[in-house]
Amino acid sequence: MNNPVVLVTEDDAPVRNLIVTTLKTHDYRYLTAANGAEAVLMASSHNPDVLFLDLGLPDMDGIDVIRQIRSWSHMPIIVISARSDDADKIEALDAGADDYLTKPFSVEELLARLRVTIRRLTLTGGEKGADRSVYTNGKLTIDYSAGVARLDGEELKLTSMEYKLLCLLARNTGKVLTHTFITQSIWGRSWENDVASLRVFMTTLRKKIEPGPDAPKYIQTHIGIGYRMLKVDE
Repeated sequence: MNNPVVLVTEDDAPVRNLIVTTLKTHDYRYLTAANGAEAVLMASSHNPDVLFLDLGLPDMDGIDVIRQIRSWSHMPIIVISARSDDADKIEALDAGADDYLTKPFSVEELLARLRVTIRRLTLTGGEKGADRSVYTNGKLTIDYSAGVARLDGEELKLTSMEYKLLCLLARNTGKVLTHTFITQSIWGRSWENDVASLRVFMTTLRKKIEPGPDAPKYIQTHIGIGYRMLKVDE
């Protein structure tokens, strides 16, 4: 994707100027909005590739902006907020945000999150355009039509639940999936016991695809929030 357009929604002028300067320096195109209503309007009229969104906006809560945009668009949304509690992060991610960056943040981390999001956007866009049934990420492949996953060419002996979890993470590569999202997707509900079971299944899955317990390569844990499938470049 060449020169993606980023919509920066931030009412704090110094923070907005820092983000805009960073984007400009690295050859990203950008639009700006200072409140939620303006963000929704610009998102619908300009169709940007990625949305940077503050939650503490003067006219509405950023969570409401996410929900409004999610009612008609799948554009990636990266929340940039001073709210650091896990409950706030989970609420934003469950509402439809793709990632969450806590203020104060480093320019390097901001750019890294943006690159990951754009890679995922390019990956999923390419898969839809080519109508592919095989997922490839590093040495990991999933043949959806055959229901088979392989690592470095060797078929993985996965249980039905492990395979479902792997496919869910793979279809959302680069996106943080909350415990609630995963358990509702897998079991159709989200109870405390389901989250405990999820951790057990995730542990057994990782033993089969990761190089070692202390060196996660594919599945990243966000403590208290959920998991993310990382894009592996090999």
